[in-house]
Amino acid sequence: MSESYIQSQFADRLGGTQFGKDTKIYKFEKIKRAKRAALEANPGKELFDMGVGEPDEMADAGVIAALEQEARKPENRGYTDNGNDAFKEAAVRYMEKQFGVKGLDPKKHVNHTIGSKPGLAMTPLIFINPGDVTLMTIPGYPVMGTHTQYLGGEVVNLPLTEENGFLPDLKSIDADTARRTKLLYINYPNNPTGANATRKFYEDVVAFAKANDIVVIQDAAYATLTYDTDPISFLSVPGAMDVGVEFHSHSKAYNMTGWRIAFVVGNELVVKGLAHVKDNIDSGQFAAIQNAGIYALEHPEITARIVEKYKRRLRLLVDSLNSVGFKASMPGGSFFLFVKAPKGIQGGPRFDNAEAFSQYLITEHLISTVPWDDVGNYVRFSATFAAKDEAEEVRIMQEIKKRLATVKFEF
Repeated sequence: MSESYIQSQFADRLGGTQFGKDTKIYKFEKIKRAKRAALEANPGKELFDMGVGEPDEMADAGVIAALEQEARKPENRGYTDNGNDAFKEAAVRYMEKQFGVKGLDPKKHVNHTIGSKPGLAMTPLIFINPGDVTLMTIPGYPVMGTHTQYLGGEVVNLPLTEENGFLPDLKSIDADTARRTKLLYINYPNNPTGANATRKFYEDVVAFAKANDIVVIQDAAYATLTYDTDPISFLSVPGAMDVGVEFHSHSKAYNMTGWRIAFVVGNELVVKGLAHVKDNIDSGQFAAIQNAGIYALEHPEITARIVEKYKRRLRLLVDSLNSVGFKASMPGGSFFLFVKAPKGIQGGPRFDNAEAFSQYLITEHLISTVPWDDVGNYVRFSATFAAKDEAEEVRIMQEIKKRLATVKFEF
């Protein structure tokens, strides 16, 4: 049979006629395959998945009860388009109570999205023309960059180095790049490094954006998951409302990953632009989910319990890794621990990169992590591993320590 004509119709942004023919195996697929192979080779042995990037618990019982109640109301059955007023008002109260951001107008400065990922994907549609630049931090969450490239824009990556506290060096951006830049994407607390932004950094971002007419997009998915300082909102810095917005998500702070509810808040024109684009893409999240989201926003004690759990697990993980030679330290935020990968094992294999080490951990020790080789060689451990209680957390950490203590890592 001759090849389908459909193969020749794919857009160049997806690879054109070569779409689906790329034989490269991406790291997450390699991890999945390695996990399957390790389990088959070690029947009955427990695999510890430290690579999962989503909460391991159900949403709070009160949130679930709110959804059930709201789902039964006939007035909630229809399209919500750009969101319920009540949800926007709750978001404004949340920003003031949690971050001290005052003066927000729910009719102008906030809108809901069906999770923050679609909001980030839509943002380039507001601003990017062919040839325009989006500045993206790397390593990081690539969605906004991908859509920038779909539109014919250019992505310029800003390395996050340990020496710079995993903050981008804005002074490294040359004048020509700054002139062509429309968007700057930042994400703090950061995935995957766990770094927090400082108020001074946010002040520098505002000054940089104003000097170069750049729109700032702060991805605040982990905003309230902080351990060494109080949470900081980009919008709490003077001038931030003039240059950008924040995306806040229920996924991580409330164990509501699959519920797909978030909000964008900040500059009126950016929010208006997103609402316009969103109108042409979706018809709004189910009103019952928005109303359950209101319940979550009004119960910060839910997040407080989640923060305590991740703090406890991360401390256990830091202690376990350091006991076998790593130089791990508590992250400022998120539920990730980002550590340098070893260069090899004494008397054993060498690791050219973090991916090789990650594959070794899965194959030899049934411990799954995510490698990041964008800027240095690091692996990301997640505190969202499955454990039913504190005793189970301790048991898992003791078992990980026991497995890794059988070798001597060289860094």
